[in-house]
Amino acid sequence: MKISITALSFLWVLFFSSSCKSKDEKTTTPATTVHAKDSAAIIQPENALNPYAPVDLSPMDMSYYPPDYPKIKMANPGSPVPKARVVYSRPHLQGRPLFPAILKYDTAWRLGANESSELQLYSDATIQGKIVKAGRYIIYCIPKPDTWVIILNSNTDSWGLHHDVSKDVASFVVPAIKTKQRIEYFTMIFEKKAEVVELLMAWDNVEARLPINF
Repeated sequence: MKISITALSFLWVLFFSSSCKSKDEKTTTPATTVHAKDSAAIIQPENALNPYAPVDLSPMDMSYYPPDYPKIKMANPGSPVPKARVVYSRPHLQGRPLFPAILKYDTAWRLGANESSELQLYSDATIQGKIVKAGRYIIYCIPKPDTWVIILNSNTDSWGLHHDVSKDVASFVVPAIKTKQRIEYFTMIFEKKAEVVELLMAWDNVEARLPINF
């Protein structure tokens, strides 16, 4: 059976178009967005899904005092225990203004994302004249235009913002100042200031510091 040149040309064009389409579909795989309850979105390409631990947009981090304590311990095994540690997840602005798009004044916030942020004191401490026993505490915040109310709570190992006020241990009011820089990711670190260790909390152009005496 003879096939005309025109028919062969048509079949070739059809095959070529189908092949290109298949290739394009493979290289433009849409992203999959998974929303975890009370969390930032978790986004990954479909061809890179991790069935064990999806990558969260708000990564978990921790800060010690003294800074980099685990490295100090490895270099000097006899080092004394650290004074404090904070463990938290770090949401970021993603082009949004901090107030009122993400946070609202006079509304409780968990100082992070996902699991409740946790402050661990390895020894008794004094904060604004109040004695706080060594231990693990959830740390909450109620932001106001010029001050932040920082709350320590004993309801550890919890998710999201479920503030059980009956388990509040202590609360403190600290100044909230505006800075000239904008911090994309929410950040908590410890800084030494004279005789005080300050827990620095910064996001966007707002900064607050909780003074801790050991």
